[in-house]
Amino acid sequence: MTVTEEWCDRCGEAAATGAHGACAAARALEPPRYCTRCRRRMKVQVVPTGWSAVCVEHGEIRC
Repeated sequence: MTVTEEWCDRCGEAAATGAHGACAAARALEPPRYCTRCRRRMKVQVVPTGWSAVCVEHGEIRC
């Protein structure tokens, strides 16, 4: 199964439309804010060693 990104994980807008260069640059320093699969706002926790982001539908991402 291949998962394609439908939504931008920083601004929440459609990934296929518009320029997301600023989003990509910001994501180098910030955790994701939106789930790329369902566009839900994720619960994000930042700690000194990294971050975690949780979507209620699709689970957790860690760095």
